[in-house]
Amino acid sequence: MEENQLLALWESYDRKLSQNLVLNRQNAEEITKIKVKSLLSGMQPIKIFAILVGIVWVGFLDLIVFNVWAYASPMFLFAIGFHILLTKLSIGVYLYQLVLINLVDTNEPILSTQEKIAKLKSSTIWITRLLFLQLPAWTVFYWTKDLFQNLHVFQISIMVGVALGMAYLGVWLFKNIRFENRDKKWFKFLLSGKEWDPMMKSADLLQQIEEAKKEG
Repeated sequence: MEENQLLALWESYDRKLSQNLVLNRQNAEEITKIKVKSLLSGMQPIKIFAILVGIVWVGFLDLIVFNVWAYASPMFLFAIGFHILLTKLSIGVYLYQLVLINLVDTNEPILSTQEKIAKLKSSTIWITRLLFLQLPAWTVFYWTKDLFQNLHVFQISIMVGVALGMAYLGVWLFKNIRFENRDKKWFKFLLSGKEWDPMMKSADLLQQIEEAKKEG
């Protein structure tokens, strides 16, 4: 066999090999996108459940406020109002996240999906921070002028100490629940499971595709 024929065969083989590699890479990318879509879609049931429960809970609390507004203590109205506000914000965030999840398309560019996942992570962190900010509300809602008049100084000190402790914890968590702390044990304890893990797995899978493209 002449040298030219050998070179032609080698080029043909090399061309077919390159085509197969490109095809395999494309197939791997499509499969990964389907996995990402599946992971994110798996988050929908718990978010829908949280929205429904939240709507019922807020409706119940609104009814309570309406019925006791005339004679309830200012501290009770402040605490329950703050809780209602944050719960309604949470419902809005969950609705926003459902829209983002449904907008994820396996045919869209990877960058577009990565942006949606980044928004999902960011909104999850923000609403978690806000919800922990309401911790002191659960320790002061029952405070009234008459209650303090009938308690000893030691009992009042305990109540105020608990409220201040919860306030400190709420502010600390609000300041420190950030993405850069995601590897810390307390962060993983607070944010894990179906509300967080699918987003992280999806982001990792898309990152693997990006790295494979760069290597290719």
